[in-house]
Amino acid sequence: MSFPKMRAVVIDPFVESYGDIRVSHVPRPRPKRDEILVRVIAAGVNFVDTLYARGKHQNNRRHVKPPFTLGLEFAGIIVSSGESSGFKPGDRVFGDYGGSYAEYISIPSSLWSTLQRIPPGWSFGDAAGLAATLPVSYGALLLCGNLKEGETVLVHAAAGGLGLAAVQIAKAVGARVIGTAGSEGKCRVAEKYGADICINYQENPEWWKQVQTMTGDSGVDLAYDSVGMVNASMKCLAHRGRIMVVGFSGREGNMEDVKMNRILLKQAQVVGYRYGETSRRYPREREVIWHDLYKMIERGVIKPTRFEKEYRGLESVPEALHDIACRKVWGKAVIEVIASEGDQQKAQANL
Repeated sequence: MSFPKMRAVVIDPFVESYGDIRVSHVPRPRPKRDEILVRVIAAGVNFVDTLYARGKHQNNRRHVKPPFTLGLEFAGIIVSSGESSGFKPGDRVFGDYGGSYAEYISIPSSLWSTLQRIPPGWSFGDAAGLAATLPVSYGALLLCGNLKEGETVLVHAAAGGLGLAAVQIAKAVGARVIGTAGSEGKCRVAEKYGADICINYQENPEWWKQVQTMTGDSGVDLAYDSVGMVNASMKCLAHRGRIMVVGFSGREGNMEDVKMNRILLKQAQVVGYRYGETSRRYPREREVIWHDLYKMIERGVIKPTRFEKEYRGLESVPEALHDIACRKVWGKAVIEVIASEGDQQKAQANL
């Protein structure tokens, strides 16, 4: 018996160059009674995808080995829903789930909580970049970092997907935001989304001195680090300040050596935050995060951060990964798995 096929970006083996990535024809998922089948309309692009594709991520050692379908977040339409899932065919949803560079994904009941409804007024492309950025920044800044109104936060890579989410969330709670970015253009983007000021670290290699000046030599209360800049952040951190580590996108696997005496002298807190692991261990926290984020979205303080360049079809994945690896992207690059609005409407009408 032959089963319907679908198109997907399958990594097998790991690639040396993004140009080696190909779109494959694989069996379409056949959901069980307790699974939700989603027609993927758009998929968010993340820096971590560049690591997974090349076998450079720590998870590639044990958990994610070829063959696997690339991609971590998506937006789409429910095709069929498990019993008691709370969803029905035709619902517009987004979520974080491995294998999103595909036309369909099937989500088991244990992961139904990864699905969220697309906010009114948001397109599939807008929502495709939410699930791997907003909750990470919210959890790190507010739940673990305890950021308060009136405090000053330093956001590294402030024009990136995580960075723009952090900027908007910090401003929503009344914090002062100082950003860093790698170009004047990216700094303007960060400021457009709410950063009070952004420092171009390419032109200002000792940027922490400017941060000290901006804070009257008192330093920032909290540093949000998705890049791998703990040592540099310590130079402009307030006494008893907090550094929230959410990634190492600037390290290419070469981790920092942080001197513990510096942490002791400043009585600093350096805290790692992994949203995925948090959700698995503390599922109630996911509910709290999204409950609060929806309120922010309804208030209009969280806006889409979609990058202006269009990536049409799964064939555009190599180009998107190249662009994000070369730091050409601000905000969220999005793959239009179904490329045209007309085709998206047809997909929804055919359910």
